[in-house]
Amino acid sequence: MGTFFRQRPIRIPLLVLTVIMAAAVVPLTMYREWAGALFAVAAAAALAVAWRTEAKTYTETEKHIENLSYRMKKVGEEALLEMPIGILLVDDRYTIEWANPFMTQLLEYDTLIGEELFGLSEDFRAYAKEDADPEGVVSLGNRKYKVIHKPEEKLFYLFDITEQLEIETLYYADRTVLGMILVDNYDELASGMDDQTKSRLNSLVTTLVNDWGAEYGIYVKRFSSDRFLAVLNESILHELEKDKFRILDAIREETARESSALTLSVGIGADSGSLPELGELAQSGLDLVLGRGGDQVAIKQPSGRVKFYGGKTNPVEKRTRVRARVISHALRDLIQESDKVIVMGHKLPDMDAIGASVGVRRMAQMNNVEGYVVIDFDELDPSVTRLMDEIRSEPDLFRYFITPEEAQSLITERTLLVIVDTHKPSFVIEERLLQKAEKTVVIDHHRRGEEFIEDTLLVYMEPYASSTAELITELLEYQPKGDKLSMLEATSMLAGIIVDTKSFTLRTGSRTFEAASYLRSNGADTVLIQRLMREDIGTYLERADIIRTVEFFGEGIVIAHGNDGEPHSPVLIAQAADTLLTMKGVNASFVVADRPEGRVGVSARSLGDLNVQVITERLGGGGHLTNAAAQLEVGSIGEAIGRLKEAIQESLEGGSEQ
Repeated sequence: MGTFFRQRPIRIPLLVLTVIMAAAVVPLTMYREWAGALFAVAAAAALAVAWRTEAKTYTETEKHIENLSYRMKKVGEEALLEMPIGILLVDDRYTIEWANPFMTQLLEYDTLIGEELFGLSEDFRAYAKEDADPEGVVSLGNRKYKVIHKPEEKLFYLFDITEQLEIETLYYADRTVLGMILVDNYDELASGMDDQTKSRLNSLVTTLVNDWGAEYGIYVKRFSSDRFLAVLNESILHELEKDKFRILDAIREETARESSALTLSVGIGADSGSLPELGELAQSGLDLVLGRGGDQVAIKQPSGRVKFYGGKTNPVEKRTRVRARVISHALRDLIQESDKVIVMGHKLPDMDAIGASVGVRRMAQMNNVEGYVVIDFDELDPSVTRLMDEIRSEPDLFRYFITPEEAQSLITERTLLVIVDTHKPSFVIEERLLQKAEKTVVIDHHRRGEEFIEDTLLVYMEPYASSTAELITELLEYQPKGDKLSMLEATSMLAGIIVDTKSFTLRTGSRTFEAASYLRSNGADTVLIQRLMREDIGTYLERADIIRTVEFFGEGIVIAHGNDGEPHSPVLIAQAADTLLTMKGVNASFVVADRPEGRVGVSARSLGDLNVQVITERLGGGGHLTNAAAQLEVGSIGEAIGRLKEAIQESLEGGSEQ
C-alpha cells in the first residue's frame, strides 16, 4: 500500500488534463481572443487548486501513515511485552533464547534466557517430535496453558486456559445421567409369599435403594413393584464407579438374611445432553445386563462404549417351561413359513455347537422342512472330527452337512437362518450368510455382549442354561410329534451338554438333568460319548507341557502358557485351564497359547469367586462368569500375558469395560 501511494498515481490524470486544457486554449484564442483568455484563466485556476489539493493530501496522508506506523509499532511492542500471553523463543536444543516479561513474571524467574524448555515442564517434550501436533496443552505449576508451536520460527505461544478447563469440568460433571433399576427375581420370589412377608421385602428393598440414593445425592423413584428410576449427574456416577456400585452387594446380602436373595440389574445412560437419548441408553444398558444374567451394572454411552460392574454371582435359573413352549411354537411357525432351514454355529465349533445344530436340523425335519448344517471341515478339533466321522458313517444324516459356499448358493429370501451357541456376528462360521439372510434366529446360552446380530426375528438367550444343546432339547419336546431322534442325533446333543458342564459338574441345574434324561430316553449312547472324548498320549503330554509353566498371579489365580510358534488347538487350551482349576489352592486359571490360525488364544476358568467373563471382555472376548475365552492379535505370548495381567488387575480394582 505504501509503495503504491508514494508513486502518486493521481498526478498522471492531472498531467493529462493539464495538457488537454492547454491544447484547448489555442483554438479558442484563434476563434475569440476574449474566450481563449477567459478559458485559460479558469483552467489555470482549476488546475492550480487540483495540483495543490493533491500535494496537500499527499503530505497529510504521509504524516498520518508515519504517525499510525509509530503507534502500531508502539502498540505491538506493548502487546508483546505486556499482554497476558506467554511467548518463548528457543534454539535448536530447546534452550530459551528470549521470553516476554509476562512469561518471566508468571514463572517467577529473574530471567528465562538460557533455561531448558523441558525443565519448565516435561509436557513440552512432545513438541520435540518431528510429526508433533502444533497445538496442545501443558501444565506449568498449577495452571494449564494452550500451546501453539511455530516450528519454523522455534516459537511458542502460551494462553492460560485454566478457568476454561475448570468450567468445562464443572459442565461435564453436572450433566444429567439416567438409571433404570430392576429387581431381578422379584416376581418369582414374591409369588410364593404371603402379604406380610411381601410387604416386609418391599420395605427392605425400598429402604436400601433410597438410603443408597440419599448417601450419594441421587433422586430415586420406585414406579413399579420391581423397578426404580434414578436421576443423578456425572460426578455422582464417578463416585459410584469408585465404590464399584456396592448397592449390588448390599441388596444381595441383606435380602439373603431374609431368605429372599434378591439381586439388582442396573442400566445407566450417560455422556449425552439429550434426555430421550439418555433414557434409551439406560434401557438398552438394562437389556444388556439382563442378557448377561443380571446382578450387574451397565453404563452405556452414545459412542457404544459400555462399562460393566458386578456380575459376581452365577445367574439364577428363571426360565420356565411356559417360556420354552412359547419359544418352541414361535420357532415352529417360522420354520413352517420357510422353504428351508440353515443352521450355523461359531468358528471352530465344539460339541455343543454341533449338537445344537443337529437338534435344530431335526426340528426342521419334524416340520417337514429341509434343514442343513453349515460346517467348515478344515477347522475341526479332534473330538469334533471323531463325531463327524460317526456322522459320516450315516449318509442319511451326513448329506445335510454343507460347506459355507454351498450354503451361499442354497439360501433364498424365504430361507430361515438359525445361529446357535453364539450371538456375535464376528464369531459365526460365515458372516456373509448373515448379510444375505432375510430371516434370522439366535439361540445361545452365553451372556450377551455389546456385539450382537442385528435384525433378528427371534432371540432365545438364556445365560443360566448349561449349554445351547440343553435349550434345543427343551424346544424339541414341544415340536410336532413324529419320528424320534436317532441315536447319533441324541448322542451329539448329550455330548454337547456333557462337554459344556464338564460332566455335569459346572453350571448344572435341574433342567440340565431333565434334558439329559430326555436325550438318554431317545437312545443317546454314553459309551460312544466317552469314546469321542478320548485323547491320545501326545495330546496329554502336550497339555502337561503347558501346565508345567504355571505361575501364581495373586491369591488363587494361576497363569500357564505355551511357547511362541507352537500352535495348540482351542480345545487343548481349554482343557489345560480346566485341569488347572482342579488343583488345590486354585480359584481361577488362565492359559495363553498360540492358535493354529495365527492368533494367541486365552482360555479362562473360575470356580465363581472371580468373574472371568469381564476379564476376557477387556481382551475382546467373552463367555460366562466361570468359563470364558478371548483371541488376541499380538506379536508374542509374553505380550498376551502382559495384557492379560493388566486386565486381571483392572478387574480386581474396578468394573469391566468394552
